[in-house]
Amino acid sequence: MALSDSITTCLSPPVHYVICKLGFEKKDAYDINNILSENGEICWQAVTEHVCYLESDQSVDYIKSIRSLGPVCESVNLYFKSLTKEQFVIQYELWFRWTNYTELFLEVFDVLQYTQTTEVALGLMKLTSCLERALGDVYLLIGKDCPFLLRDLLASEQLAVVFGQAVMNVLRVFIGSPYGLNLRNVLWHGFASPQEIPAKYCAMLLFLTAGLGQLLQTYLLQNKCILVHRPYVIFVSLEELDVFPGKISGFQLQGSQQDLHLAGKVVLKQNLNHETLSIAEELVKLSSFVLKTMLPFWMAALTAFKHSRYADCVILLLPQLEVGLRLLFTTTNKCPNRLLTAEPSALYTTFDEMLAKRLDNEEVNQLPAVLEEPAMASVLKEFLWDFLNHQEGPRIRDRLSHGEINLEAFPREVANQIVAFAMTLLCRFSDEDMFAFKEHMVIKPLMNCASCYRSRFHPISRLKKQVLECMKSIHLWPELPTVPEEYVRTIKGLEGNDEASTFILMISEIISQLQQYMPQSCCSSGDPINSVLTERLLNELCDMRICTLYSPRPVLEILVVLRKISTQCHQVSEQVIASTELRYKQWMNKTLRSRQRHNYLRMLNSIKFLSPVLRLILVLITLEVVNVHLVCKKNPFDYQQYLKFLKSVLQYTENLVTYTSPEKNKWDETMELTDKALIKIRKISDRKLMLMQLAT
Repeated sequence: MALSDSITTCLSPPVHYVICKLGFEKKDAYDINNILSENGEICWQAVTEHVCYLESDQSVDYIKSIRSLGPVCESVNLYFKSLTKEQFVIQYELWFRWTNYTELFLEVFDVLQYTQTTEVALGLMKLTSCLERALGDVYLLIGKDCPFLLRDLLASEQLAVVFGQAVMNVLRVFIGSPYGLNLRNVLWHGFASPQEIPAKYCAMLLFLTAGLGQLLQTYLLQNKCILVHRPYVIFVSLEELDVFPGKISGFQLQGSQQDLHLAGKVVLKQNLNHETLSIAEELVKLSSFVLKTMLPFWMAALTAFKHSRYADCVILLLPQLEVGLRLLFTTTNKCPNRLLTAEPSALYTTFDEMLAKRLDNEEVNQLPAVLEEPAMASVLKEFLWDFLNHQEGPRIRDRLSHGEINLEAFPREVANQIVAFAMTLLCRFSDEDMFAFKEHMVIKPLMNCASCYRSRFHPISRLKKQVLECMKSIHLWPELPTVPEEYVRTIKGLEGNDEASTFILMISEIISQLQQYMPQSCCSSGDPINSVLTERLLNELCDMRICTLYSPRPVLEILVVLRKISTQCHQVSEQVIASTELRYKQWMNKTLRSRQRHNYLRMLNSIKFLSPVLRLILVLITLEVVNVHLVCKKNPFDYQQYLKFLKSVLQYTENLVTYTSPEKNKWDETMELTDKALIKIRKISDRKLMLMQLAT
């Protein structure tokens, strides 16, 4: 019998007792009218009286509180079952509007009527994420930076001011505290199976959410303020990127704080169809990756996909991927006890730890070893880091669990990728002979895509993308409209063009020194600037595979500076393009004054050398990132000297941005800056302090 068959629960005995038994110990029936007024409002004082406190420090006694609230929750559940949908809507719809997602809470009411365990668990996951988002909006009525963790949000003074500390203590019994029921965390981290979550707790949270709406309305009226909802993080555009065999859907995430880009996910060449999902259902039944107690979640996820409920599909699947990987992690690292929920004094074993290089006892994490195939190790680690952890990645699990995504607008493409990724894991970890599955016309492309997967959101990957985008921008310069060359020669001081020639000579010398570190196919004995500093060279360098996992701090520090340099170079290029096009138009319309004409011609002279300088910097950046892990070989003194050099290049590019801006237009100063920067680059190259020079 497979280990996944023998495990009956992922809740530790104390946690299982708290969730499944403690709230059922008091058998007394509770009169719903004790906590409901005649007009249907919630009597909070009657609810808060059930929260017990420790005599020692007056903190919440969670055990006694759960035991006391158990009959109340049962009464609320029965009360909701006694209502028709119309009665519920008339009575409570108004009180859910503060959440900005009334429909979800009405949907949860429907789920409670049938008490289908998987749907109750799903409803509770969605309810808690939406409630957290709404509470964050309330927090911002008073506070500035909303806490990231629900635990900290519920313990905040700001929410206590709005709702009252006693009310917040009631909420903390159910969610947000590791000492309470902690329903949100045990579900979102995949510890609870469907049958282990009592429906009455879902009903109680629905009831409490309506009560919070009543309290909030009073607060808003008394303080004459309006609750403003933060915008969702939404998918606003979709495009296809041909990165490796198959299709990679790219879409831009746009939120209130920053734009995020999502690309590089394993997907099928077509959307997952019913045949594919049927195969997935068979894999679920055969795979040792799936705990049998969790099987209903997997089947419900695939059913949700079939019915175009893509957010539900992903919400159900992500915790199951976590528990499946936790099973592998605890088995390979010989710590079976960590498969269970942690006690309040210890941390859960979550994705973050499972993807770490070392365990908390500093021993090497053995999870990659169980994968055996390098391809699977790659797709597991890089996909999960991309999808869940990297700050510039989509961080779908964080955003879903914290209520940041509009569930109704959740795109099929994202669900496609999660299901496809899950299928590769199911196929890999199966007890039966899976050859027929692996060779299936649907599965084989997935496994092939997995073997080719490369990180898209590690800083190294983002830097590569930045460099290529900047180079594309610079390549537009020769196509820009300009006045005839003879006009440039008429400007005093530009006749001989000696400075530009000097720069070109210095750049050529630097390239000659660095050619030995470049791919031989991109080297040339002819014109080094136009034959070496090319987009082809950058494409070839950026196509080189660089380790993105477990990057040490020095590597990340260097990448931060390199990315800033690239960003500044791109801004210079965009400013040059904009200024050139504008000045040419003004020249042709004869709207430039004499001084502006002279400045325009100086700009045209300057960009002759600026293009190769920027291209040189991009090549330097890319050569350095290819060898970035060698920075760890530098001693502290050499590391600081190297970092100082990079920061001087950054300073140069920042000054370029200033001098080439439409407001400044200081082209003579640009030439002086460039002269100093090239001398410094050549000096560092002569001293062989660059990372590429450590590789030989």
